[in-house]
Amino acid sequence: MAILGCLFFVPTVYSQDADSAINQEVVSRLKSVLPDIPIEVVNESPVKGIYSVELKGGEILYVTADGGYFFAGDLYKVAESRVINVAEIGRSIKRKALIDDVPQSQMVVFSPSGETRTHITVFTDVDCAYCRRLHNEVTVLNDLGIEVRYLAFPRSGIGQGSYDTMVSAWCAEDRNTALTNAKSGKKIPSLDCENPVDGQYQLGQQVGVSGTPAIITADGTLISGYLPAAQLSKRLGL
Repeated sequence: MAILGCLFFVPTVYSQDADSAINQEVVSRLKSVLPDIPIEVVNESPVKGIYSVELKGGEILYVTADGGYFFAGDLYKVAESRVINVAEIGRSIKRKALIDDVPQSQMVVFSPSGETRTHITVFTDVDCAYCRRLHNEVTVLNDLGIEVRYLAFPRSGIGQGSYDTMVSAWCAEDRNTALTNAKSGKKIPSLDCENPVDGQYQLGQQVGVSGTPAIITADGTLISGYLPAAQLSKRLGL
């Protein structure tokens, strides 16, 4: 199970939505056996007596009020005509808030020439084949009224592989052209400046990005991987 294999310390933030005493009991019981468990938020779940414990990276545990039992995974609600992933709704709300907090001035943005009907935020790498396929369809997406906002996510990590190229693209006077050239396999001028690449990579990890391209819709939904423009437009309800 992921939480048992990759534990590390982060500051803990406890939600005020849950009853304080129960909240502390849940945290105390978990930390008594998993002292480094990276808890970020504790909330009441829709199920009475069960609390959701969100870990760094978005993983969610569901824990009994006394902290004696927990299970890892998503919680689903059975509605009249469909099944609703309650956990993913919560993750989407958090993703949207985090992405909305990033100034567009720190992104590489390809906007429609006409009406913008919606937007996607894409965590991208310059050497990723499917990132390149998606980028080749940016003009089609723009024609459909979809604005494409890029955030940097060098897959091999900070300071490795394509990282320097992405820094150079973000430091270029014309970021759009530099990123397009880099994704086309062209060598771009090596540049360095104060840039947001490190922070965007960390943000990607925070919102659950594990590969590229990772598409975040306007409502915070995460679409992992490439989709052709027509399919992506359909997913976006256009």
